[in-house]
Parts: sequence; C-alpha cells; structure tokens
Amino acid sequence: MFPTIGDLISYIFHVHVKVNLQTFGSCMALAFAGAYVVFVAEFKRKEKDGTIGLIRVKDASKPLEVFVNAFIGFLIGYKVVAIMLALFVGHDPVSLLFSLRGNWIAGSVLALVWGCWAFYSKPVISSPYIHPYQLMPYIVFMVAVWGFLGAKLFDAAEHFQELLYDPKTVLFSRSGFTYYGGLIFGALTYLWIGYRHRIKLIHMADIGSPGMMLAYGIGRIGCQLSGDGDWGIVNKQLKPGWIPQWAWAYTYPHNAIDAGVYKLGYYELPAGVYPTPLYEAVLCILLFLIMWMIRKRLRVPGTMFFLFLILNGVERYYIEIIRITPKYTLFQLSQAQLIALLFMAGGVGGFVWLTGRSYFSPTKQIPKL
Repeated sequence: MFPTIGDLISYIFHVHVKVNLQTFGSCMALAFAGAYVVFVAEFKRKEKDGTIGLIRVKDASKPLEVFVNAFIGFLIGYKVVAIMLALFVGHDPVSLLFSLRGNWIAGSVLALVWGCWAFYSKPVISSPYIHPYQLMPYIVFMVAVWGFLGAKLFDAAEHFQELLYDPKTVLFSRSGFTYYGGLIFGALTYLWIGYRHRIKLIHMADIGSPGMMLAYGIGRIGCQLSGDGDWGIVNKQLKPGWIPQWAWAYTYPHNAIDAGVYKLGYYELPAGVYPTPLYEAVLCILLFLIMWMIRKRLRVPGTMFFLFLILNGVERYYIEIIRITPKYTLFQLSQAQLIALLFMAGGVGGFVWLTGRSYFSPTKQIPKL
C-alpha cells in the first residue's frame, strides 16, 4: 500500500521520492475539492431555475462574525503552518494533525489579522446580496471541522471500551474515523448555515446530496490506497478467474496502520480480506454518476435527498456484512448498519410523504365565466 504520496509516486514511476504527504489526507482533500465543484454547480443550477434566490449579506463586524474569522485564522496558523514546516524539514505531518501541538505564534498572528479584517472591512460589492454559491468556502471549512469531530466522536463511541482504557490513543490516533459521524455532523453544519441564510432546508439537502455521494467515493479511494484499516473480513471464498486477486482478497502490504505480520520492513495481513474500500469507491462513484444524470428530471423538492438516503443506506448496510466493524450483541448489527437502516427508513418515508402530499393537495378551482 501507499501510506504517503511519495510511496505512490515511487511505485508508479519507479523512482525513489520522499514526500511525507499522507495519501489518505490527500484523497480527503480531493474529496472536498470534488464536492466543492458539484455543490457550486448545483447552487448555480438551482438559482438559475428559480428554486433559490440571492441571499442578504450580513454585517461582518458583528461579534460572532469577528470571533468566527479569528478562530478560523487561528486554526489555519496553528495547524497548517506547523504542518507545512514539518513537510519542509521532512518530519511526519500526521503526528501534528492528530495532536494538540501546533504553531502558537502563527495561530495568534492570523487570528489577530483575520479578526481585525472582519471588524474593519467594508463590503466590496455594491449590492447587499450575494449568490448562494459564494458561501461555499465558508461551508467547506465549517463542514470539514465539524465533520472531522463527528467522525472521531462516532468512532470513539463505536470503540467505547478502548476509549475508557486509553482515551488519548483513541481520540488522537491518525486512524479511526466513522463515516456516518462525519456525514451527520457535517450535514447538520451545512443545513445550519443554509438555515441562517434563509435557504429552505429541503433545497439545501437536494443540492448537497450528489456532492456527498461523490466525496464519499473519492474518500474511499484514499482508504484503499493507504490501507487505513477500513477493510473487510477474511475472504475464504474461491476466487472467480476473471477477478484480479487484489480486487477479491487482499493482504494490504505496507498498510498505514502497521497491521498484520512484519515482513522485511513492512506489515502485511496474514490472510487476504475483502477490499471493501475499493468496492465502496466504485459503487459510490457510480451512484453519483446516476444521480448526476437524472438530477434535472427530479423536479419535486426533496426527491434527490430521499433518493440519496436510500442509495447510501442500502450500499453501506450490505458492505458492513463483510467489514470488520464490531457488531452490537442485541441485533448483531454494526453502528453503521443501524444508521443505514434509519437512512433507508427516512428515504422511504420521505417518498411516501411526497406521494401523499401530492395526492391530497387541493386541486385548483376552474374559474366561472
């Protein structure tokens, strides 16, 4: 596997390159970039067809806005500057990312600069309104922060016994992220931002659904390439002749979490397991393409969102059957399967609600002559 981008480049081009940039983190950045493009395109499309309109610019000098800008500046300076310096000197940046360490000087300076900018700056546009897609830089940052926290919290809840025994390792390890935790926290943050700017939540949900599916698919590519431990159970089935070995039962040599048996400088699983990240990457990107092709035909608000809930729920429920995630004793289901069932129920219930609302809505009266 390829824990760093340097490992991936060395494998592809057969040259030794030392780049400590983590493969999983790079794919997550690509996932956010892909989602950003899709979100912007959907915001523009919905504005063009009249579904959503311009939003009013709020006064940037309000205390909350100043605090948010200063806090964002501090995080960028404290973490990003420290990570860039670590890359420059050849140190592992992940140890900084998943710790409380950072660059206090850069964080304080950027917090002061961004806070002052928010307090003293005047609107640079002549109109007090902006296009909804212009919120995307702020949305991406806030969703990334809260999605990261949600993914960690859900993973800690899933491994509660380990959390009680060694909370520091569970909370600050470079591995251990739960997709649904990130999705739920990130989605709530995204909807809250839309609510603050008076965009109907059902439209926000429709706009975000294709992008969330694409981001998940790209993120799973990072899981597969790095070997972050999010693989399946041991595959004891006979391999069909037309399927490559790495797509059927893989041992994840040189995986990012050093799992398995030590062999000549790297770790490798003792038996081949289902490469579930690969399966999910292919499935979710295909589902995104389907959603993208039919998006203009789904004219009823909420249809795209409820479709996303069903597709995502079905995909994750069945993938969990062959994954190594722990199962609850009561139902013999994993945390992700329980949430996937709620997603499917929500999607089906949403379509029933839309059908009922359409059926029972009063018809227009024909005016008398």
